[in-house]
Amino acid sequence: MSTRPHVLIVEDNKTLRRLLEYRLGKVYDVAVAENGQRALEAVEVRTPDLIVSDIMMPIMDGFALLAALRSDPATQTVPFIFLTAKSDDLSRQKGLKKGIDDYLTKPFDVDRLISRIGQIVQRSQLYQSKLNAKIGRDFSDRLLPKEMPVEDGYRTVFFSRPKEDGGGDLFDWTRGEDGSYLFTVGDIMGKGLQAKFYAFSFLSYIRSTIHAMLRETVSPARLMQRVNEMLIQDAVLEETFASLLLIRWEPGNNRIVFSNAGHCRPILVTPDGPGLVEHSDLILGLDPYTQYEDRSLDIPPDSALLCYTDGLNEQVARSGAMMGEAGVALAAQSALGAQQPVHALLSWLLQRSQDPQFEDDVLVFWLQRFGAAGIGARAA
Repeated sequence: MSTRPHVLIVEDNKTLRRLLEYRLGKVYDVAVAENGQRALEAVEVRTPDLIVSDIMMPIMDGFALLAALRSDPATQTVPFIFLTAKSDDLSRQKGLKKGIDDYLTKPFDVDRLISRIGQIVQRSQLYQSKLNAKIGRDFSDRLLPKEMPVEDGYRTVFFSRPKEDGGGDLFDWTRGEDGSYLFTVGDIMGKGLQAKFYAFSFLSYIRSTIHAMLRETVSPARLMQRVNEMLIQDAVLEETFASLLLIRWEPGNNRIVFSNAGHCRPILVTPDGPGLVEHSDLILGLDPYTQYEDRSLDIPPDSALLCYTDGLNEQVARSGAMMGEAGVALAAQSALGAQQPVHALLSWLLQRSQDPQFEDDVLVFWLQRFGAAGIGARAA
């Protein structure tokens, strides 16, 4: 589909309608309608970025069309220009009170009309961009925790940087009655506000599921099974696919138990080198009969577990290839002894990237165990 703004012309005069279609069509994607009723039908097919409409038309006039659009939440903000032979102040004032963006009288200069359309569309797009960014930031605040667990002998670090209005990365944690912690790391397939909305809804499901089931099970695999069933059964989220990593951390036993539904594989970084935590099952939302498994892993002294979303491994290196798991593992190894390990990790990757910034959302969870000598929990 074209990226040019879409303009709908509503005019009952065939000659003028064809003239406007021809002239505006050099700059915009144009659709035409001969009256307000036909215009509403065209809007149902594709919502325009702006409407240019006559006032005096048969069947449905311009004021009736404007009223119908403003009464529908889906179209009430579409910019609207009246183009009419009526030049009296009464019609002009009535149009302005109804919320039109401009009012041009016939005869008119087509070049001026084209210029005015461009100004109004640009203003509308700027407003929408700022609104999307604000909504995206609000969703991000709701998707991400304000603080992290504190346990002797460990450091927990979380970092997130959405790209523009953000996508569907999510992270959450809760503490169980037995002193263990359950971490949720996920990624909704998609970009922008739609993915952010689904991530917010999805995280709500996960939270409610975990809180409801923690009294009967602490198994990440059983929790994953239930989340998968709910995701497939829910009408709102039935077309949503997500990767998810559920980790139960037992600081007293220096152990984690995890279940992975197609998410980026964690990396265990030890003094001897990094290693992938291999196991992964099918992503959520595809098959209601998928069986998920619990796997356990000990965290050795002076080691760290790195969990992340695909903004890291899909970052393009100077060679033109993606960093991949191997690149992220090398970055994690270089960060193990750093005072600010996540900062060191990201800096290592960017220094070797084509782009000086990350091309996608970035989310990192770093769980580090200090050595037996005891360094104490250091600041992130």
